[in-house]
Amino acid sequence: MFALTGLQWLDLVFVMCLLCWADCSPSQQDDMAPLEVKFYSLDFRNVLRWKHPHKAAKNLKYFVQYKIYGDKEWTNSEHCQGIHELECDLSEATADPREWYYARVRSFSPEGFSSWVLSHRFYPQWETSFSPPQLKVTVTGQTITVQIKPPRTPLRGQKGSRIRVTKLQKLAFRIYLMHNGVEEEIHETDSCSKELVIERLRPKTTYCLQALSVTPRSGRKSLRSSSTCVNTQ
Repeated sequence: MFALTGLQWLDLVFVMCLLCWADCSPSQQDDMAPLEVKFYSLDFRNVLRWKHPHKAAKNLKYFVQYKIYGDKEWTNSEHCQGIHELECDLSEATADPREWYYARVRSFSPEGFSSWVLSHRFYPQWETSFSPPQLKVTVTGQTITVQIKPPRTPLRGQKGSRIRVTKLQKLAFRIYLMHNGVEEEIHETDSCSKELVIERLRPKTTYCLQALSVTPRSGRKSLRSSSTCVNTQ
């Protein structure tokens, strides 16, 4: 049986300690890794955000990649390579609301790159929130006509105009009619209705209207819009 000398035992213990230190101690690069990498989405504006690592210097640069769930290869986000900001707009890269996406971020310091930090699996159609619609209100006698303008995505169509969210997601719009701060009527329209007519109101009365967007499947609601007030004749 092979026996180790005292010096050989010391060498062996030293090597084992080095291996344990390499495997068990936190690396400086992991201290530089971004924190809380998450998607935030409003009207299909899909933004990846993260936090600056606590122990890191302030001059870190960040690099972002993304991929569709199931793909093997990652793609660089061209406008988010070597940035100092703590967010990256991935709306174009995640434009199909029925796909699942991942993104990841790593930082770069004079010591080198940190490890990659992965986001949660992101599904835009389920996770995006919506703004309330815009209202354009006109009065004719005791009738109020409300034109409803759905919120728009950051994506652009063939003519260059921004695409309405209703092209990608079915929504309903709830309109509140108020007088002296009290809700008198509540109307709900679907995505196809662009106009609401409210008739037989009191003459020479001030009415205010607010609106919100509702996702029919989930029942999720947007915040209410600011009030638009008009006077009947």
